[in-house]
Amino acid sequence: MMKGDRDTAVLPAGKRRITAEEYFQMPEGPPYFQLIDGELVMSPSPTYFHQRITMRLTIALGMYLEANPIGELTGAPSDVQLDEHNVFQPDLYFVRNERLGIIAAQRPKGAPDLVIEVISPGTKRDDLGRKKTISAKRGVIEYWSVFPNLKEVHVYRLQESSEDPARELKEKDVLETPLLPGLRIHLAKIFKGS
Repeated sequence: MMKGDRDTAVLPAGKRRITAEEYFQMPEGPPYFQLIDGELVMSPSPTYFHQRITMRLTIALGMYLEANPIGELTGAPSDVQLDEHNVFQPDLYFVRNERLGIIAAQRPKGAPDLVIEVISPGTKRDDLGRKKTISAKRGVIEYWSVFPNLKEVHVYRLQESSEDPARELKEKDVLETPLLPGLRIHLAKIFKGS
C-alpha cells in the first residue's frame, strides 16, 4: 500500500485504472474504500467529532425530511457510482423523490442532488479536490464542505462553480438551501462542543 494524503492509503492500480465493475467485486468492508479516478483509496475511521457532526446533520436533515418527504437521505458507508471509474462514499447524500430512479438494487448509479462531506485531515485533499471536481462534472447540484476545526460550512453550487463556494457559513449562521425549501440548520447546534 502506498501512502497518499497524510493518513489516506492508496492501493496501486498497476498500469491501468480500476473500473467500478472490478470495485464491486471486492469483499465488503471494513476496511472501506472509494474509487477515485480509477484508484482505490482507503482512509482511517473518522474522528469522534467528525461522527458527532455527521450525526447532528443526519438528525436535522432527517427531521426536516420527516415533515417534508421530498427525497431520501443516506449516510456512509454507502457507495455512490458516478461513472465507470468513480465510486464515492460521501458522509451524507440526498436524492430528490423525482430522481430516486438513480438508486439501483444496492446503490445510486448517478449523481445525488446534494453531497455533504465532513472534512478530516486524511480526506481533505480528495474531498476538496478530485471528489468535488468529479461530482460537479457528473451533475451533483450542491456540495457542502463541513470543517469541524474551523466551525464552518462552505456551500458549493457545483453547476455554477466547483472552485468558489456560493456561501461560507460560520458557527453563528443558519444554513439554508433551495434544494430543501424551509430547512434552517443553526450551525451553533451542529458544532456545539467540537
